[in-house]
Amino acid sequence: MTQNLDATPLTVDQAHQLLTSFDCTNPSLSTTIEPATLRGAILTLVQQADYYILGICAGTLAQGYVSLLQYGHAFGDRVEHPCPDHPGPVYIKFNTKSGLFHVDSYTGSHRGVLVSCQSAYDNGVNDLYGHLPLDLFADVPGS
Repeated sequence: MTQNLDATPLTVDQAHQLLTSFDCTNPSLSTTIEPATLRGAILTLVQQADYYILGICAGTLAQGYVSLLQYGHAFGDRVEHPCPDHPGPVYIKFNTKSGLFHVDSYTGSHRGVLVSCQSAYDNGVNDLYGHLPLDLFADVPGS
């Protein structure tokens, strides 16, 4: 499903702890986390989930769509939805289970990617992580 893009693998518990400390409402608290560590943590959790949902808050549709493609590729999924024309800041939702792809206007101030990991079992990975950086997977080959 996903590829290991970073040298030091994290356990599910370590990845969860790291990402729950990532504060989307006060991003300055999270700036000390290295991008490679952040990538490794979210990849670990996505691998353990049955499916995931991405919520992308971006300044433009082009910026958000590029993030969607990069995250999808890093997680081992092909996103094959046409990029509709939509002016201004956007919220993009992509559900890997249903294939739902939705774009809407976004008036909030947050920018980044929310990753909602979903599992069929209570002891599985069922949590929301983010806002992760829009460009977290930008420098990863093939993204």
